[in-house]
Amino acid sequence: MKTATTTYTTVASPLGELLLAGEDGGLSGLYLPPHEGAPEVGMDWRRDDDRFSDAREQLVAYFAGTLHTFNLDLAPRGTPFQLRVWLALAEIPYGTTISYRQLAERVGNPNASRAVGLANGRNPISIIVPCHRVIGANGALVGYGAGVERKRWLLAMEGALLAS
Repeated sequence: MKTATTTYTTVASPLGELLLAGEDGGLSGLYLPPHEGAPEVGMDWRRDDDRFSDAREQLVAYFAGTLHTFNLDLAPRGTPFQLRVWLALAEIPYGTTISYRQLAERVGNPNASRAVGLANGRNPISIIVPCHRVIGANGALVGYGAGVERKRWLLAMEGALLAS
């Protein structure tokens, strides 16, 4: 069986170079290296800077503060539960935060805060699917695959918390 070739590009950002990747269909990964769980660009990957031009343009506008909602074809891969969590993440408005418990309630299982946290941590399309907008119940900035300082920076940029 032939496997699909992963296509990728990069885009500069205030947080460092972002890796965008996908196979057939839409964008399936956006990583901020070093990112916990990020794939390595493989020998069988093909760089194509035109493939994700919409994503690149929208990310530039997001970091410039002129875009608050992304409109892209996404193709995340995960379990049905993870996909439900990631869909709920995409509905968190720019400049707001919710707790892991609130996210668990949104996916229909208020007692699944830990499972939601694990799914949130495995989000393969960071920033666009805004896992950085989920915080601890006490307001603490906990968990972010690309580092809590980047999470703090993103939330401050969005006006969800004061820059420190």
